[in-house]
Amino acid sequence: MFLKPNNIRIISKWTSREISSCTIFYNKNSNHWRELGHNPNSFGPLTNLPDYTYMDGRPTPLGCNMKKRLDKQKEIAKKIVDLNKELAFAKDRHIRLQKEKSELIEKQVAAQLKPKGHLLK
Repeated sequence: MFLKPNNIRIISKWTSREISSCTIFYNKNSNHWRELGHNPNSFGPLTNLPDYTYMDGRPTPLGCNMKKRLDKQKEIAKKIVDLNKELAFAKDRHIRLQKEKSELIEKQVAAQLKPKGHLLK
């Protein structure tokens, strides 16, 4: 990995008596310095697939945390569907309110006073 100059910061650490110094170069985009370590077990075939399979085709039982993971994914899917329904409802309501507002304005314009007399012909 090549370090670009804008991704490098220099940290100088001085002791209290300034006898020695230590300069550290690090990449600020690195997970180590952001304390966001990459978890290789969060997703992938080792996590999502069963540990073993039966030769006769029987389904394998769920792993130790597979049931929790599936339940969590179902809850996330339900939340996405609910939020999508709310978004569609909000869009429809906004369109309906705009139509009602334009109809009200047209009704008010049509209900204004009309000129009298010979101008009616």
